[in-house]
Amino acid sequence: MQFLSSWATSDKSRLLHFAAGTLETFRQHVQSSDADREAGGLLLGSVHGAHLLIEQATVPTAWDKRFRYLFERMPFGHEAIALSRWAASQGTVRYLGEWHTHPEDHPHPSGLDRSEWSRLAVQRRDKRPVLAVIVGRKSLYVELVPSSGCGPVLIAVE
Repeated sequence: MQFLSSWATSDKSRLLHFAAGTLETFRQHVQSSDADREAGGLLLGSVHGAHLLIEQATVPTAWDKRFRYLFERMPFGHEAIALSRWAASQGTVRYLGEWHTHPEDHPHPSGLDRSEWSRLAVQRRDKRPVLAVIVGRKSLYVELVPSSGCGPVLIAVE
């Protein structure tokens, strides 16, 4: 499966690029068999005006709760990586959002996903939307979720 690196809103006013390492993290955690459990983590990167560069996706830790149809990220490990990247980059690499997998070819958010994304968006200190990514077996679902709820869904750009 080939995940594309460049994404945009339908009006092209917001652009997003996944670094190769981020896409590789997604590929390594695709739920390709019935035995695979959901995985997820943080999305870290830099902001360039309205545009985003996703430089890193953290990987599941031993503390995270992973089941076939549920992933619950625990703060241990993920937050330490985010703070370390923030400090090392002098504040240019920051938390941008969350990613997790679904055991379906072309994923769509569940009600639980939507409520969690809204909760995270409300907590954002910088008031920016939360980048929400679901990794499916064949494609990604990418959305910028504002504190008010549903936001623009991004589409892959070749």
